[in-house]
Amino acid sequence: MKMPHGTMKKLPEDVFLCIFLRIPVKSLMRFKCVSKNYYTLLQSTTFINLHLNRTTTVKDEFILLKRSFKEDINQYKTIFSFLSGDGDHDYLNPIFSDFDVPNMTDTQSIIFDQLIGPCHGLIALMDDFTTIIFNPSTRIFRLLPPSPFDRPKGYHRSIKCLGFGFDSVVNDYKVVRISEFLKDDSYGYVQVEEENVEIYELGIDCWRELDHVNQQFPTIFWVPCSQIFYMGTFHWIAQRVILCFNMSTEIFHHIRMPDPCHSIRNHSLVILNESLTLICYRSVAPTSDPVEDLMEIWILKDYDVSESWDKKYTIRSLPIKIPLAIWKDNLLLFQNRSGYLMVYDLRTDNVKGLNIHGCPESMRVTVYKENLTIIPSGGESSTPVHKF
Repeated sequence: MKMPHGTMKKLPEDVFLCIFLRIPVKSLMRFKCVSKNYYTLLQSTTFINLHLNRTTTVKDEFILLKRSFKEDINQYKTIFSFLSGDGDHDYLNPIFSDFDVPNMTDTQSIIFDQLIGPCHGLIALMDDFTTIIFNPSTRIFRLLPPSPFDRPKGYHRSIKCLGFGFDSVVNDYKVVRISEFLKDDSYGYVQVEEENVEIYELGIDCWRELDHVNQQFPTIFWVPCSQIFYMGTFHWIAQRVILCFNMSTEIFHHIRMPDPCHSIRNHSLVILNESLTLICYRSVAPTSDPVEDLMEIWILKDYDVSESWDKKYTIRSLPIKIPLAIWKDNLLLFQNRSGYLMVYDLRTDNVKGLNIHGCPESMRVTVYKENLTIIPSGGESSTPVHKF
């Protein structure tokens, strides 16, 4: 899109904003170099928030796919793929070149990492030791500093779960990490002695320990796609419940799972029809028993009301290893047992392969919309931002 010289002075500001809100981010980034006025406008908090909250449709959605490939014994290559659909989900088109993900190369990283977001425009890729925050539209990322808190002498630390979200009260992003300290008793058995919650705030570049946690956490399952940020709260799959952490109040609570889901081993959290949604499935080889070989999708119709779970779909004989995301409110993306990305249409029951492969259990997917959100830097002493 080419604008005549002096256009910004001739057009009313609201008209000019409407035009810019319709332009792809790639073009907006170029406009920053055209003039100082353009740069100031496009870098302003007002425009960035308007762009983030603009009205969009499913046609404006893109897919970020993370997958890994084995290169050597216990050595893997992890990549991001940036994809779009053209209205037909038979294939996905790349919108950028694939990007090699730094610091995610060992077996633990590719199986136990979590891709979380988008949260107010940003996405996090996390494992036990590494957190990368990035904007897939601007392709800017930041590697967060590790927690400075060490385990007490004589104890072992076990990370139970990780989370990333946005606190709308203080207008900042937070990382949350729940861990437990373990100690061997006199008989050689490992005992949980203490549980610990750490918070990192991006805007002030600071880790701190949460000092008002006076509860014992349920068993939290660290499996792919078992956590999600929704309604200002982070959610983790736990034993019989969904553990919740409000990013603003920093208070924990839980939502009970539907009773029929207790007998199904694997669970994932996604968003369907703008509601918190629970997928209950078995990631084992198909069985001859149709009752065993099924998947259920439950929608929480009234958020935080456990009695409002509604079973939306029952799906049989799907070769699923990991459910990844629901796209366009009817397309379930999943990795099959052979490592391929597949799509299942919830409306037609059609299932198709997308000819995209990765190590089994290594795929993660998030659906995002273009935005200009800036990653908080936290001052001169914080870790720098980079472009990929």
